[in-house]
Amino acid sequence: MQQQQRVPAPVADGAGGDEATDVRSGAPPPTGRPRSWPWQAVLTWLPLLLAAALWLYALPRIGFRDIGDYGLLDRFPAAYYAALAVLTAGFLVTLRRAGTAPWWPATYCVAMLVALKAPPAVLYDSVRYAWAAKHDEVITRLLAEGTVHPYTELSGGMSAYDQWPGFFSLNAALVRVFGVDAAASYINWAPVALGVLTLPVLMLIYRTFSDDWRLVWTGVWIFQLANWVGQDYLSPQGFSYLLYLTVFAVVVRHFVRPGSAGPLRDRARLDPAAATVPPPTGTRQRAVCVLIIAPLIATINASHQLTPVMLCATLFALCLTRRYRNIGLLVVTGVIMIVWDLTMGRVLFLETLSTLRESAGDLLSNSRAGYAGEPTGPGPELVGTANILMVLALAALAGTAVVLRRRLVRSALPLLLAAAAPVPMFAVNDYGGEMLFRVYLFGLPGTAFFAAAALVPAVGATGRASRAARRVTAVALPVALTALLAGFLPSYYGKEGMHYAPPAEVALVKRAYDRAPAGSLILATTGSFPGAYTRYDQYERWFFTEQEVPENLKMLRDPAGYLARGIPEGRRAYVILTPTQEEAVIGEGYLPPGGFATLTADLRRSPLFRVVEESEHGLVLEHRQR
Repeated sequence: MQQQQRVPAPVADGAGGDEATDVRSGAPPPTGRPRSWPWQAVLTWLPLLLAAALWLYALPRIGFRDIGDYGLLDRFPAAYYAALAVLTAGFLVTLRRAGTAPWWPATYCVAMLVALKAPPAVLYDSVRYAWAAKHDEVITRLLAEGTVHPYTELSGGMSAYDQWPGFFSLNAALVRVFGVDAAASYINWAPVALGVLTLPVLMLIYRTFSDDWRLVWTGVWIFQLANWVGQDYLSPQGFSYLLYLTVFAVVVRHFVRPGSAGPLRDRARLDPAAATVPPPTGTRQRAVCVLIIAPLIATINASHQLTPVMLCATLFALCLTRRYRNIGLLVVTGVIMIVWDLTMGRVLFLETLSTLRESAGDLLSNSRAGYAGEPTGPGPELVGTANILMVLALAALAGTAVVLRRRLVRSALPLLLAAAAPVPMFAVNDYGGEMLFRVYLFGLPGTAFFAAAALVPAVGATGRASRAARRVTAVALPVALTALLAGFLPSYYGKEGMHYAPPAEVALVKRAYDRAPAGSLILATTGSFPGAYTRYDQYERWFFTEQEVPENLKMLRDPAGYLARGIPEGRRAYVILTPTQEEAVIGEGYLPPGGFATLTADLRRSPLFRVVEESEHGLVLEHRQR
């Protein structure tokens, strides 16, 4: 089968295009023009070096040990913000040469990723984020026992981790290979590692639909800034999301049906930035590709519950086009998912099915954000506002591109369908208050691409409208990227008081578990604190504020009596209260401002409980048995 050659588009002067070389013709610049490459090299290197110097200067001055109401936002020194601004400016400069030197925007994308997400990995002396510590406990247990127990019931929904153990088995193997004591030794680097691995996959996806390197790397840059959801920590969902993008990249590049492209191979009918459709593949070739990606699909199913559903939804959406109507791949993916759900994941799968009757069709409830009431406090409130503004800004930019660049939409329709595919999940379930964030995350690759298309003018377009568009985007591009950066920072770091616990607090929690005999009941306001799931297979837990807000207000009228009535007769019970919990329950709206202090004071003076340990790092009490 003869494959058609892709013809890359020329680099235009939109957003400051570099006119030195015509990428389509490969012609050298006119001999009469002065060579400007030394200045280009300086302008390329200098922002990177300056940003690195500013970042390294700022790093030891980040006040993470004294986190205030705004998380790390008011603990980052001015030099840190200056480093991010310089990186943004350097990225914009490298876009001028993206057609001839695409590795420079790529370098700035990696640099921005490290600048944004590496500070906790470098600075923190404990595991960042309670759920990451929880996953470390799962890996530790798997290393100790060497097997999983999918049908053993554990409190707090922990049985699901034995039913979807793929990610944890991989990390157990990594711990053995690295020769370290536990995953905690590298756990804080997961956002950086997953981000770096995601970059080339996104690049491949975007290059499938565009030959304009400026559009490709701007889409990648926007994706990074808009990925504030926080699912990139050491987690099954972060790992599975990377595999999901990998499968999607393979499908859009190697599953084109013969004779399906039609006018999409005619350059005259394409947007100047659009790439021609990849070469078609025959039935045998697609079958081989299915065999190649089937292990990836199986790994996704072995690691996470929701990602396989999102993958099936995306493949179904692609089947709506003639180009990617691969029913066999969709069937194989669905069968792998059903087989896993009915074997290893049967318990949770059947339990979830039983709840669909109540949640199906309840769009308002399923699209709610979080578990409890409205966030309270300056930081959480700012985070909520920044999240909303980021979503609206991305939607406005992507919508503008869909309306104004219809020829690009025709060729990149699979990306648009993939962005819309997760939306029907709102009609199914709320996924514990996280469905809103998951729909946003899985729709983000396509949304970021079209948002970039609104900011990077069409390559090679002529006429008055095109010239006006280039003038507008010359201003809109830096403004939009700066605004997205300003939105990312509070979204990602505005609630850092919930995510960082000093080693002394972690040690206090560990001592509490060491005192409690196996089989004891452990009480805490929420599970969002490091150590909450220590030796989770030996204890039962009751996170007593993780319920409806009216019930919590009732509890605050008599905290000690409320908790005592919920402790089974004859059961040893311990209460652990820490500053990290206070940040979480107030910030997430479980308790009103001052509610945690009221609860703590009541338990401390109650005759129903005895203080075991108390310090600035927390309070541990034991229930007095009758």
